[in-house]
Amino acid sequence: MFEIAERVQIRDELIAAARQDADIAGAAVVGSAARGAEDRWSDIDLVLQLAPDADEPPVVARWTRSIDDKYGVADTLDVASREGVRYRVFLLGSSLQVDLSFWPHELFRATEDGFQLVFGKANEPTSAAEPGSEQAIGMAWLYALHARSAIARGRTWQAVLMLDDLRNQIITSECLRHGLNPWHGREVDRLPAPVLERLRDGRAASVSLTELERSRLALLQHYLAAVAHHDAERAIALRRALGPAQRGAGGTTNC
Repeated sequence: MFEIAERVQIRDELIAAARQDADIAGAAVVGSAARGAEDRWSDIDLVLQLAPDADEPPVVARWTRSIDDKYGVADTLDVASREGVRYRVFLLGSSLQVDLSFWPHELFRATEDGFQLVFGKANEPTSAAEPGSEQAIGMAWLYALHARSAIARGRTWQAVLMLDDLRNQIITSECLRHGLNPWHGREVDRLPAPVLERLRDGRAASVSLTELERSRLALLQHYLAAVAHHDAERAIALRRALGPAQRGAGGTTNC
């Protein structure tokens, strides 16, 4: 397990390396450190601005080799890019996570609260697109259908996965309803106690088909109630299609 002092030292050294790199024109600290919310478990989040003439792939490859040589990299992951931005996540041997994003020169800017410019000049900030309830509501009923058919077919572990996905969409809807950030569950623990209790009660206590069906019905009722807070008419239509009257109907959709 990494130590806090290690995290501080590595972040300082990465920033120092960025200052000395001709291919890097700017850098900013983001994430929990920039928001003043860093704790024992926080990772390192750095945003790097590529120089106007920098060739991104070789720069990223060079930084990856350097980090591995200095700190020992267990694995890396490239998260889906946005607007040509490369997000490379490093897992060090000490279990410390280091998130580096490499931004084209003209796109380097704050996109959310917590952007602490270290050096360089950032472009005008923009706001990241807010997650919407539409997608969560739609995905939830899709998972609810697949959970129903999986239980009817006796596919226990498929049902477990579909119920987990259904619950995640409910969490997103509830977070949006209460003005909380659902991204990676960052603020789910701040949901009101009654909501958290319903989420707890909706979890299956075992993988028996009887218990999975109980979980499905509990999550379905929670889902329909959550939809009603966003769109009452939509909730009525969904209740007709998915409600208790459809119990045990099975499904014809394949996953």
